[in-house]
Amino acid sequence: MKTQKLLSRTKFLFLFSLILVTSCIKDDFIGHPGGDDDVKVRFASYNASLNRSNEGELISDLSTQDNPQAKLVAEVIQRQYPDVVALLEFDYDSNGEALDLFQKNYLGISQNGADAVTYEYAYSVSSNTGVLAEVDLDGNGEVSIPGDTYGFGFFPGQFAFAILSKYKIQKENIRTFQQFLWKDMPEALLPVNENNSQYYSEEALAVFRLSSKNHVDIPIQVSESKVVHALIAHPTPPVFDGPEDRNGTRNHDEIRFISDYINDESYIYDDNGFTGGLAYGAHFVVMGDMNADTFDGDSTNHPIGIFESNLKINQSVLTGNRVPSSEGGTEASIVQGEINDTHIGDPAYDTGDFGDTNPGNLRVDYVLPSANLKVVDSGVFWPTEADEQNELNAASDHKLVWVDLEL
Repeated sequence: MKTQKLLSRTKFLFLFSLILVTSCIKDDFIGHPGGDDDVKVRFASYNASLNRSNEGELISDLSTQDNPQAKLVAEVIQRQYPDVVALLEFDYDSNGEALDLFQKNYLGISQNGADAVTYEYAYSVSSNTGVLAEVDLDGNGEVSIPGDTYGFGFFPGQFAFAILSKYKIQKENIRTFQQFLWKDMPEALLPVNENNSQYYSEEALAVFRLSSKNHVDIPIQVSESKVVHALIAHPTPPVFDGPEDRNGTRNHDEIRFISDYINDESYIYDDNGFTGGLAYGAHFVVMGDMNADTFDGDSTNHPIGIFESNLKINQSVLTGNRVPSSEGGTEASIVQGEINDTHIGDPAYDTGDFGDTNPGNLRVDYVLPSANLKVVDSGVFWPTEADEQNELNAASDHKLVWVDLEL
């Protein structure tokens, strides 16, 4: 009798323990957005090339539901469905009308059978592109567009960027650095002429902004107690200049500014006059089209190396075993050949499909979490020619890059 009671008690304890273990396993793998449990969040950067030649043209295009390019861009996002996505080269308007229309008429409607998506939170970022300075920046004797704009563009906000998020954006805590002056960066790589004289005049440097578009810190509340700072920028291409290398040096310092912000350098000030960078231990994700490749292309002084030497950045997605990749990138490099055949970098990591003769396909788009965030997966959406989604490659010359994080 005692033996039977002992066996029954043992069986009960075993079953009770099994229930507890099962419950724990369930809680470990199921996240609860808005709570404090672990959640998996997909961050993405996508240069969607939704820029237009004239002010207001993007709003006009997105006012209908039949713009071919917008439909493709929307389907790319629907297929990958990131929780947070930075949209590069998306023309800015102060009312955010274009972004609202893109959500309503494209993302919110199924494209080619893909599920419609909705982002509750959105933010359009103002840009230096097309904003005319009051002085002659390029030294040609007159103040005119586009040579004397703070960032290349034919109207204010051309080539700007925006962010869409399923999680709350803390708009009251957003920091922007649109007006930070290049000369105020210590040891700035200011361009010089071949005779070693300063390329920009003192008058120009007194107003010359570092950011060709904007640099922003957008805090995102992924749960009740967890905030991730989306650090978004789109540095100028390091080309379209002369021997002074004004765009190459600016690209370098725009990238350096991001790293310095992560390191909380004291020289930094934002558009509201507050100084310094990120707080120690803050969670962040660097997102954007950096216009710089680790190995190939025309960047000046290897600016991506600045990220590689910053141990606050999760190196697994930069140089390690979680670098976003695709089979489509490898295939495109082989099929297109020409300058691609001379490249050093792994084409699987490429994110841009550029000219076959120059510069070829490059890795220029990045999603770089902080080292204190766990990366569980990553990728580049670049379908191969045999893939039924191959037609989506025509949406933009850039590909969507994503990283999944466990928070």
